[in-house]
Amino acid sequence: MLRNDIAWQLLPLEMGFGSGQTCWRRLDRWQRAGVFDQIHRILLAKLNAAGELDWSRACVDGSHIWANKGVPTPVRHRSTGGRPAANIT
Repeated sequence: MLRNDIAWQLLPLEMGFGSGQTCWRRLDRWQRAGVFDQIHRILLAKLNAAGELDWSRACVDGSHIWANKGVPTPVRHRSTGGRPAANIT
């Protein structure tokens, strides 16, 4: 589905998974429930226990992680104080 970039509504019913909307709802529900993260962690743990992971070639990609850095930037308010006119030198 994702690899072939087919629209959900074009998913063939012959595959037996229901309509494209049903499949999308299921995947969305599983994603929100953390199913895929849990599967990923279990798979990594099993591969690591079996010595099948080469951690010397691992990299970290934080592009999907929220970056909450420090205090939020305060909102700048327009000054209500008087200013000299632009034509005064």
